[in-house]
Order: sequence, then structure tokens, then C-alpha cells
Amino acid sequence: MSLWHQARRSARLNPSIIREILKVTEQPGILSMAGGLPSADTFPVEAVRAACDKVLTDAPREALQYAASEGFGPLRDWVAQRLGAMGLRVGPDQVLITTGSQQGLDLVGKVMVDAGAPVAVETPTYLGALQAFNPYEPIYTSLASDGDGPLPDAIEALPHDAPGTRFAYLLPNFQNPTGRVLGEARRAALVRAAQAARVPLVEDNPYGDLWFDEEPPAPLAARWPEGTVYLGSFSKVLSPGFRLGYVVAPHELCPKLLQAKQAADLHTPGFNQRVVYEVIRNGFLDQHVPTIRARYRRQRDAMAAALARYLPEGTEWQQPQGGMFFWLRLPAGCDAMALLPKAVAAGIAYVPGAAFYAHAPDARTLRLSFVTLSPEDIADGVSVLGRVLGEHLDGLREVAP
Repeated sequence: MSLWHQARRSARLNPSIIREILKVTEQPGILSMAGGLPSADTFPVEAVRAACDKVLTDAPREALQYAASEGFGPLRDWVAQRLGAMGLRVGPDQVLITTGSQQGLDLVGKVMVDAGAPVAVETPTYLGALQAFNPYEPIYTSLASDGDGPLPDAIEALPHDAPGTRFAYLLPNFQNPTGRVLGEARRAALVRAAQAARVPLVEDNPYGDLWFDEEPPAPLAARWPEGTVYLGSFSKVLSPGFRLGYVVAPHELCPKLLQAKQAADLHTPGFNQRVVYEVIRNGFLDQHVPTIRARYRRQRDAMAAALARYLPEGTEWQQPQGGMFFWLRLPAGCDAMALLPKAVAAGIAYVPGAAFYAHAPDARTLRLSFVTLSPEDIADGVSVLGRVLGEHLDGLREVAP
């Protein structure tokens, strides 16, 4: 008998399949299209170096000391102003700086979710959100979707009587994993449906700045500020190593989110916050982010061309208009998880799609990231994937009666 009696909720903690696959990609010779990692070539190393020097020269004691749980005041002001330009009516007192937007998801779950409480998610949805919410023991409702995103009727049908749906978790911009973006009409319809059903929204927007062809429509939070929690991140536009994100919430939720933050880690590292603020405060992102978009657009185009050239008939995908991912559905008879070892043995890695579903996973789906490989490596990797799939399908035809 074990000495250690673990909490019931620990049974709902599972390893991230993405993190496990990343261990495999460390093997020599593997072309990884698996991880949702920003390209390290986009990291503004010189700007960060200069900002570190300035922070340690101007405010070394403050930067290295404990700090306010809410976050560095000037950075919170910057976030509020930036979101104001996107149409959000938000004050700095509604901004909570978090240790990555992943912590924001955990804080939302901690404050909003009881065991057995309904939570609505997209089909499929972000794996990291499921991992963040799972320990609080929700009952998931998977929202029906079409090519344009979650269906408003699915939101309006959510139960709001006790225990009531605590929130619907949505990623309107270049969703992870599908890459889809919600159009203006669908956003407006979803907000109307949520208001009618009295179901709050949690809007996660880590990829919104990474648009290639046109800027996405205004956020859901701009349409229903009193009914939406908004999460943002600096990981995709600066560096994930800072672990810096933020939550913007209606006033009535802010005190409890702050208390949950204090219990979790007291505060996000103050030095990191000051360095990031020093980098961005004079408009750096307005020059830097377009260079990321241009780079990722070229890589997106390279993957689109390679998929069209090398993948077997019956494979389905849509070209993303931003973000970092292609979402594929393989031909009938393919199981992306079962095929992964063959793909790795051939020299490539991807993420099987089943883990992104709260219910009824589609074994034929997989996610490909295009931002960490050169166009030439993308073509080589997709060529290998096409060969692995082709050999599998040939095998199926040989054993067919």
C-alpha cells in the first residue's frame, strides 16, 4: 500500500502528447512538424539584451525584488491601451499579468469550475486548455461546428439552469489546432447566442497578431465585455521563454482571479515584465510582428504547395489564413496515432489529432506546424509523410477482399 494518497483530481492529470512527442524530435535527423513552437529565428535577441541592460541599470533592486501580484503597472497600462485599439473597453485594473496565458487558463478553471460543472469547448479544441481545466473536474460539452467554426445554435442550446454552463471556451483567431478564423458574421451570431443562453465566454487569443492576408475581426470581448474573459500572450510575438501572458476580466471576477494568482505563484517574474515592457513600450511590435507574418506566410505557402503535391488522394485540409498550423484529415482507414511510429522511423514527426477532442476523437486527424522549418525542409518532410501514408494505403488495398 502506498504511503502517498493522491487527490482524486490527480487522476485527471495526463501528460501532454505534444510534450512527449517533442522528446522524440530531439533525436538526430527528425524533421519536426509537431510542436507549436514559434520560430527561434524571430526572437528579438538584441532588443532583449538592450532592455535587460537598461532595466538592470535603471531599476535593479525593483526588478529583482518581489512585485505586485497584479503585474507591473506600466505593462498593464500598455495592455489596456493595446486592447483599446482593438475595440475593447478595458481599464488597467482589469488586466492581470500571468505566467504565460496557460496560467490564465488554470486561473479561470480554478475560479469558475466546480466538479461536475458543464464547460463548453470547440470540436476540436486546444489540448492545453483541456489539461488546464481537467483537474477541476468539469463535464465537457463539445460544440457542434462547421467550416466556419462553432455553431451559434450549439451555444444557444447550452443549459443555463443549475448547475449551468460555466463558460464556453473559444479561440476565434487561427485556432489551435485547426487554424480556422471566425468571420465577422459568425462572431456576432455566437455572441448573440451566448447572451441569449446566459453563457459567459472565455476568449483565448494567442495567435491573433499572426494574420497573413487580412486582420481578423474585432474580438468577442469587444462585443460583450461584461460577459467575456479575454486571454492574451507575448509568447508568439516576442518569446515564449519569458512566460508572459495576461487575463482581462469583468470587474466582478478580478478579485478572485487575483487571489488565485497569489495562491499559485505570488506574481509573475517582475524582471521579465520590466524587460518586456522596455522592449515594447515605444512601438517595437509594430515593426517586429510584420516580419514574423512575412516569414510565416512563406512557410505556410511552402506547406500548402507540398501538401498538394505529395499527399494521397482523400486527404483533406484547408489553407490557414494565419497562425502556425495546418489541420489534416487522412483518408479512410488511416489512424494518425498508429501511423506516428512509422513516420518517426522515416524521419518526421507530427501531432495526432485525437488528443484535441473532449469527446469522440477523430483518429484520422493530425496537426502540422510549419513555422520552425525552412521551406525546403517543409517540402522534404511532407514528401516523407506522403510516402508513409501511401505505403499504408497500399497495404490496406493489398489485404482488402
